[in-house]
Amino acid sequence: MEGQQNTGKKRLIEVVNRDQMTWAAVDVERLIGEDHPARAIWALVGRLDLSGFEEGIGSTEEAGGRPAKDPQLLISLWIYAYSVGIGKAREVTRRCEYDPAFQWLTGMRVVNHHTLSDFRVGHQKALDELFTQILGLLSAEGLITLEEVTQDGTKIKALASGKSFHREATIRKHLARAQQQVEAMGDPREETESRQRQQARARAQREREQRLQAALAELEKLGKGKSGEEEARASSSDPQARRMKQADGGYAPSYNVQITSDMAYGMILDVAISQEGNDSHQLLPAVERIEQRLQEKPKAIVADGDYTNRKNVELMAEKQVEFVGSLRREAEEGGGRLPASAFGYAPDGDFYICPEGKILKLEGCHPKGDDKERYSYRACWEDCQSCQRKPQCCPKNEKAGRGLIRIPDSVAMAAFRKKMASAQAQAQYRHRGPVAEFCHAWIKSKLGLRQFHVRGRVKTRLEMLWVCLTYNLQQWIRLTRLAAVPLAS
Repeated sequence: MEGQQNTGKKRLIEVVNRDQMTWAAVDVERLIGEDHPARAIWALVGRLDLSGFEEGIGSTEEAGGRPAKDPQLLISLWIYAYSVGIGKAREVTRRCEYDPAFQWLTGMRVVNHHTLSDFRVGHQKALDELFTQILGLLSAEGLITLEEVTQDGTKIKALASGKSFHREATIRKHLARAQQQVEAMGDPREETESRQRQQARARAQREREQRLQAALAELEKLGKGKSGEEEARASSSDPQARRMKQADGGYAPSYNVQITSDMAYGMILDVAISQEGNDSHQLLPAVERIEQRLQEKPKAIVADGDYTNRKNVELMAEKQVEFVGSLRREAEEGGGRLPASAFGYAPDGDFYICPEGKILKLEGCHPKGDDKERYSYRACWEDCQSCQRKPQCCPKNEKAGRGLIRIPDSVAMAAFRKKMASAQAQAQYRHRGPVAEFCHAWIKSKLGLRQFHVRGRVKTRLEMLWVCLTYNLQQWIRLTRLAAVPLAS
């Protein structure tokens, strides 16, 4: 009847039915677009000589054996993974199951995470050669000039907790317990466990024992602590890591990552791992590594105040590499006190005169570190006690007058001071920040490497090589695409 409503249950097509298995035809080539970064990475890696990664492969077409994964595939997987902020092997394996870009790279196959982990840290020489190959190609395309390079360090957290640092007695106690657990691995009562699980547990215990033994070795290097000082500690998780100050002012187990980049287009030329929190001794090794890798030394190197010291200035002069750096202000060196520049020096009498006209006499020569000529001067205590400027000059001196240190400039240091006073050198130095800091920001923010995924100096350097390789390829792709885009009329 017209107008009568059907009050029965509506018949609808079931939209989602997850209780089923499906077969889907997938066109692998169409999983990603033509301009997808994974395609560019695959093509770029395919242009390189990867024979170094094949040296450890035992299976051949003549002798047979289980086929190994193609190095081009594994290299491309890691580079693409780092480019999207993934640094864990298990996550790469998981992405191979559903992520279109990873599926395109692998041809819809899943790569085991053990294979990925072993490959990442198992080809040190080949990876170094691969990094050098990339630099050669970048140089051939004019993206590396070595006219000016910059050196800078950044702290990246180690794969360890701050609570993993222990004294020698505690580490020995943990080591004894680990050795007992390793010896108990063959206990028949454990036979109910699967063989694979047993092997995994045994491997984990052996690795822990090795780390604890390495921690004891690191304690020997650090020393067991002198009288009046806190006893040395080492991490049981990553023995080679050190407590280092972070950007937020706190301390955490870290490595000091030294990055050298070319200032023409910001390409990374070299990377190294240091256990020292200070950068002052890292400049010369960086220049020597570049010279060894590229068979050419840079014409000029620009670095901040952490690298700018007398020793480095003289070493760069000997290497005939122009050095541009930041001289620390004397007011900052004095901790906010009246700066040394406020005192006049009388070379004829070899003494200083303070702003109030009092004399600071020579105490003697006191060499320290690389400074063989290091002269100290001291004012009379009575003169300082009655001086109206004492609160600004030497407020904490209760039993001695104001002191000063004079270190005579060498020829190289005098020339460096004169150069850095020029407007040209200052402009050259200001160009450093945008290049050096950009590399660090990209690695930490875009590539997500704020904490290492591996342990030890050797493996962390290998991970940094992967990351820097990824960075260079990303910049290469970016610059190539920019060059291909026509300018608007």
